[in-house]
Parts: sequence; structure tokens; C-alpha cells
Amino acid sequence: MMESVMYEIKPIGFVRSGLTDLADAPKQGREGAPNAWIDVDPTVFQALDGIFEGDDIIVMTWFHKADRGVLQVHPRGDASNPLKGVFCTRSPDRPNPVGLHRVTVVKVKGNCIQVGPLEAIDKTPVVDIKPVLKND
Repeated sequence: MMESVMYEIKPIGFVRSGLTDLADAPKQGREGAPNAWIDVDPTVFQALDGIFEGDDIIVMTWFHKADRGVLQVHPRGDASNPLKGVFCTRSPDRPNPVGLHRVTVVKVKGNCIQVGPLEAIDKTPVVDIKPVLKND
């Protein structure tokens, strides 16, 4: 049996986007998502040092509107697709709704970075930012 332990994740910032409704958000960034801003909390502002325009980064979000009780879905929301466990899909509805978004940095301005394309809706919490590692 798995031990039940609580872990705490604090947002390091929030998405600022023209996407405000889940129904309007594309399923993946490459499917027509706009650029968006990430407003990074001033207490962790120094962590942006070394991020530059043109960099590819991974933005990790917390899908705060997700249904954490969902364990199976029809991939891409298409009922003609057979049910699959959420761990083999990109569904935002899952026990721990962490979103992974590979984006390009468009602009860095103070404690804000513009990235795109990003399918996360406005006010989505950002929990981490990581570089995309280049293959040698």
C-alpha cells in the first residue's frame, strides 16, 4: 500500500492570457494557442536570470480547474476513441493535474516573460520553469 504523504507546491507565478475559457483553449499549444505572459512572483524573480528571448523552455503548470477524480478518458475528448488511463494521455483531468508546455521565450521584461504558444488559460498557476536540454 502506498504511504499517504502531503507535499506542498507553491506557484512561482501565473499565466496571463487571452484564453479565459477552457472550452476555447486548444488541446496542445501547436494547435493554435496564442502567446501568453507568465507573471513571475517577485520573491523568485532572480530565478529568471539566464532566460533569454529565443530560448525553448518547459513551463510546468497546475491545472487548477481539472477534475482530479478522473482516471480514464476518451483521448482528445472524442467518444469514438476507446477509454484509456489518463497516464497514457495528455488529459488535464488526472490525479495530479500537472501541465507540461514546451514553449519559446518571446520577450523578457522584468519579472514577466512572454512565451508561446501556450494553451493554458488565464490565471493558471505556474509551478516551475525548466530549460529544454540540447542534445550533444
